[in-house]
Amino acid sequence: MDYTEEQKGEIEALESIYFGDLTLLGTEPYHKFSVQIKSEEYDPETENTGLACDMVFTYTPKYPDEAPVIELENCDNFEDGYEAQLLDFLKEQVQENLGMVMIFTLVSSAQEWLNVRWEGVKKERDEEAARKLREEEEAERKRFEGTRVTVETFLKWKTKFEDEMGIAKKREISEKEGKKLTGRELFMTDVTLNESDLKFLEDGEGVKVDESLFQDMDDLDLDDEEDEDFDPNNYSDSSD
Repeated sequence: MDYTEEQKGEIEALESIYFGDLTLLGTEPYHKFSVQIKSEEYDPETENTGLACDMVFTYTPKYPDEAPVIELENCDNFEDGYEAQLLDFLKEQVQENLGMVMIFTLVSSAQEWLNVRWEGVKKERDEEAARKLREEEEAERKRFEGTRVTVETFLKWKTKFEDEMGIAKKREISEKEGKKLTGRELFMTDVTLNESDLKFLEDGEGVKVDESLFQDMDDLDLDDEEDEDFDPNNYSDSSD
């Protein structure tokens, strides 16, 4: 076999097939050239869109009966390990095609390899985006869900709430001084509410409450002066 003629003939065919994408880098002692390959959707102007690289081939004295030298340059958007994986893949292709001119086959195989890897990258990105969205939706749902109430948690909350509002202290002072409570205070200190609240919790399967609804009760504009004149014992229905 005339290896020189075989190589020359392949170069001429490749320059026609890859016109514009093949760059002749040298001819002595053997032809050296590069072919650019890229995945679908590759856009050099957009970051992280598609994969691309230059495949650099150098003929050896007895090519195609022996393997050409293959290098990868200008790899764009390759993740760690991609370059080594692609070279290993090409070595397998070379062994399967020894004895035949193979550059077209190697370039086509590498092109398909990039397409498969890029589809995998897109799938991973989509799955990661979907996972983050689910986590955000779950966090938002929990934020508005409130706290499940049991008898124990209700009593704990009610004690804390009364302490913050000063209800227990007002009740104690009023009992000692015989001070008449305001309408609001009469409602807030009605101990019978405890039993009805607990009965409700025990009968139900548990409810949820948004504690933030009670955080601004001090800001309510309640007229204590009018409340102080209200005595439930002296109230009678005008319809009687």
